Amino acid sequence: MSGVWKFKNGVVRLVENPANEQSSTMKRKVLLHTPTNEVISSYASLECKLINLGWERYYEDPDLLQFHKRSSIDLISLPREFNRFKSMHMYDIVLKNRDWFRVIDV
Repeated sequence: MSGVWKFKNGVVRLVENPANEQSSTMKRKVLLHTPTNEVISSYASLECKLINLGWERYYEDPDLLQFHKRSSIDLISLPREFNRFKSMHMYDIVLKNRDWFRVIDV
């Protein structure tokens, strides 16, 4: 028996596939460029914003889209396809650009 035990309204039950149950209640996360209030919907848009903030494209790994800032040791690594751009990548960008980006639920 595999799954996750959930406690709700005083009742404990086993959820065998928690991903399916969460998908109906979880909201999708998007990356927001705060100065323009623009939702980042493509890598082209994101790259433009990052370059304006002093990030440079890094071409070391052909499987990744990477950006480096000369003034720091930070490196942003993203999957090549935008449809694989997940919240963990968004939070990495926010962490390294605190005043410029936020992750929001839609």
